[in-house]
Amino acid sequence: MSYDPVKHHRRSLWLKGFDYSSGVAYSVSICVQWRESLFGEIVGEEMQLNEAGQRVEQWWVELATKYPTVATDEHIVMPNHLHGIVIIMENRNSDVGATLRGRPKSHIDVDSHDRIGHPHRGAPTLGGVIGWFKTMTTNAYICGVAEGDWPPFSGRLWQRGYYEHVVRDEGELNALREYIAL
Repeated sequence: MSYDPVKHHRRSLWLKGFDYSSGVAYSVSICVQWRESLFGEIVGEEMQLNEAGQRVEQWWVELATKYPTVATDEHIVMPNHLHGIVIIMENRNSDVGATLRGRPKSHIDVDSHDRIGHPHRGAPTLGGVIGWFKTMTTNAYICGVAEGDWPPFSGRLWQRGYYEHVVRDEGELNALREYIAL
């Protein structure tokens, strides 16, 4: 199929004027390219991570070390995607409850490559955080493939964009935590 700019154009669905480095929590889903099951399998009703899945989870937790104003919350690595909650705080001592008050509702699909740019007030943007995560996990996965232990992937490890939802309040945050924990 040939490229059709009308059909294949990816428009940004970011909230216009919204500061993606401001103190807010996000629910994020990131999918493996072509939805290949590379990170383990579901046995019964439980996710069994393979070595690659364990490495992806380690890099997810590492986000809080890389970015001091970022906290990772509930998350799960699935065979071909990850669900997690990322909280970007105004500063290290921010109260998560205060972080969530008064934020707008949105459901948007984000192209992480569009927003890796400059942090506001020294805080990272969500796109920068997810971009770093994708880079580090891709590099780790390439090393695992080179060592001969992990199955290769074609093209890219992760899909180009990711899904994110701006969390509005503590009630919604708790509901998302429960959903991810299921």
